[in-house]
Amino acid sequence: MAAQFGTYQSEIYLQGLAGAVPPFTTDPTALEASAREVLEPGPFGYVAGGAGAGATMRANRDAFDRWRIVPRMLADATDRDLRATVLGTELAAPVLLAPIGVQSIVHEDGELATAAAAAELGMPIVLSTASSYSIEEVAEASGDGERWYQLYWPNDDDVTVSILERAKRSGFTALVVTLDTWTLAWRPQDLDQSYLPFIRGVGTAIPFSDPAFRALLAQSPEEDRNSAVLRWVQMFTGVDKSWDRLAFLREHWDGPIVLKGVLHPDDARLAVDAGMDGIVVSNHGGRQVDGAVAALDALPAIAEAVGDRVDVLFDSGVRTGADVIKAISLGAKAVLLGRPWVYGLAHGGREGVRHVLRSVLADLDLTLGLSGNRSLADLGRHTLMEKP
Repeated sequence: MAAQFGTYQSEIYLQGLAGAVPPFTTDPTALEASAREVLEPGPFGYVAGGAGAGATMRANRDAFDRWRIVPRMLADATDRDLRATVLGTELAAPVLLAPIGVQSIVHEDGELATAAAAAELGMPIVLSTASSYSIEEVAEASGDGERWYQLYWPNDDDVTVSILERAKRSGFTALVVTLDTWTLAWRPQDLDQSYLPFIRGVGTAIPFSDPAFRALLAQSPEEDRNSAVLRWVQMFTGVDKSWDRLAFLREHWDGPIVLKGVLHPDDARLAVDAGMDGIVVSNHGGRQVDGAVAALDALPAIAEAVGDRVDVLFDSGVRTGADVIKAISLGAKAVLLGRPWVYGLAHGGREGVRHVLRSVLADLDLTLGLSGNRSLADLGRHTLMEKP
């Protein structure tokens, strides 16, 4: 039976009879401001900031605002079904947790808390290579939860293979390869504070626990952290790969492979030609190229080009349940949600993540029904009207 996520609304109102209110806001667009109050400037800027002047971040939100949902009436939408099938796996809702690294900068439990909250709600996580905890530790926290692994592709083949083998042994079923972050963009919020977690040894748990990486060091990370940090930063940044290198990943990963960071239909076609199983239409939440095309603006053409051959997913700018409906109506199978639950993590660890995820899912469930739709299959371009 399909989950009815909208019941979280009733739960909140009923708790109000006893004088209880939510631990923090249920408005995902207000989370950034509230998180600023609980985070130090360095971590807050790292999460909230983007490339250059922030034009791409603004474009992402403007693109969502240009599309308006057109509600239909008397649609018998009392009971809704949010289930989606992605890469052959049925999900309770079309929402995954985007790969976000260095989560311990906002809460000490970091990825462990996030993985546990996601598993409790039946939502897949995508674990970042820049995790604050090892692959194995996050897998344990995730339990039976669906989990994918995101790769920042090292410039050393032996280390790459070792990391992939660990992820596979730990129950990660899909590989998400981030293409758009082979070097860091110009990010003024971080630069103005000289704040980069990696050079402080944060977000390095996966390489520091990897036998192939450790074998390259004269001394272990525990003995000489700075040298290990320098070796790792040089290994996963600074080199842009080519399309023919994807064959190497296919050789060493026998599950689905998804390419993240695609914004052009021709790149989507190249991904299909290379035997990939899915793509994520994404501009990295505006963190990599200032003045880039909004991800939502790129989505329809990519979905039209390859959506009948691979699963097209979406991220960048998703905040609300209405946003999820718009992205799916424009061709996405599911979306990856990022910053909102990170702000929830900052507010309350595992319970903070859970609150944000439940809020977004409830919003999605209720908005789907109130717009006259009973399932994701009802959605399409006809669901929306573009603002003049």
